[in-house]
Amino acid sequence: MKHKLLATAALAACALAGTAQAQVSDGIVKIGVLSDMSGPYADIGGPGSVIAAKMAVEDYLKASKSTLKVEVVSADHQNKPDIGSSIARQWYDTDKVDMITDVPTSSVGLAIAQISKDKNKAHVNTGSATADLTGKACNANVVHWLYDTWMLANGTGKAIVKNGGTSWFFLTADYAFGHALERDTEAVVNKNGGKVVGKVRTPFPTQDFSSFLLQAQASKAKIIGLANAGADTVNSIKQASEFGIVKGGQNLAGMLVFLPDVHALGLDKAQGLLLTETFYWDLNENTRAWSKRFAALHGGKMPSSDHAGVYAGVLHYLKAVDAGKSDDGLKVVAKMKDLPTDDILFGKGNIRADGRKIHPAYLFEVKKPSESKGPYDYYKVASTIPSTEAFRPLNEGDCPLVKN
Repeated sequence: MKHKLLATAALAACALAGTAQAQVSDGIVKIGVLSDMSGPYADIGGPGSVIAAKMAVEDYLKASKSTLKVEVVSADHQNKPDIGSSIARQWYDTDKVDMITDVPTSSVGLAIAQISKDKNKAHVNTGSATADLTGKACNANVVHWLYDTWMLANGTGKAIVKNGGTSWFFLTADYAFGHALERDTEAVVNKNGGKVVGKVRTPFPTQDFSSFLLQAQASKAKIIGLANAGADTVNSIKQASEFGIVKGGQNLAGMLVFLPDVHALGLDKAQGLLLTETFYWDLNENTRAWSKRFAALHGGKMPSSDHAGVYAGVLHYLKAVDAGKSDDGLKVVAKMKDLPTDDILFGKGNIRADGRKIHPAYLFEVKKPSESKGPYDYYKVASTIPSTEAFRPLNEGDCPLVKN
């Protein structure tokens, strides 16, 4: 009888514990920001993503009055799948991390997605571009928040072809992201009546693009498509300027360009670039207010879209943990899909069955120096791509979670 009374008392104590934490493993929700902290994508993600995640935790707990206990940890994957995988396993198996976010570099993102499935953890990816995360490589533990190669190709690629940029030569970063972006953009170019006259694969990362740019110049293609990102994009655009490629009549298409890239280039070299993004700090009052808070914590640097994605993704993840009273990977991602998304940076949206977060995208044109009012006043909206058109149709991605 004594043992039975003790058991009953223990059950009662559990029932009286904070309901939001009733099924939270070890009583703490631990979020891991896995990023490139010192390499070519460090300005896009890196330390700024850690700041964004911590802002999201602080803002969520304050606004919701939630009793969740939340910790944020971070690490540098160095853009290497083996290093990223090792960190993820350590985090999941030993350090009790419940969710990994950010993860620029698609080869690392694909690896983390699979490990998250194997360990039944949640992965909210904002940094990887490959559309395969919600296509053939999709799984029920992953949400792909910000952008992807299909969106970039159909935003920037389609606009350029329709504007007369009908012949293309690709400079492609030689790993999963570059291959996917080249593939998706080439499909858009061909579909809209253009043609690809050549392509070259460049080692990742690359400092010297001279031999590759000479091949592109010799091709006489109207458009040189840069299927790269971060420091590679900055270096290739700077060196193209030195070669006089744009002055010679060819145009550059930055297929994945972030605000820090434009800042590094300067408007004199970046002016006129067309690019597709889902966030810009100066879009509206909400984005401006949040971005100024972020910049105050990040040495005056305005946020990239990846930083905004980390913030919004972490917010929605915490909302789902509270609503579902669990940090079980499958359960919390399912709850993230059930709940409509609504935040100050991306507005109202939803997460589809394939894990794709849906929101509008914007085709931006980089301003001329004479049009800019000061630091980070770089973009003007060329067109808004509605959320219903911005991402690949659900039934075209070959995601095994989608029933056709």
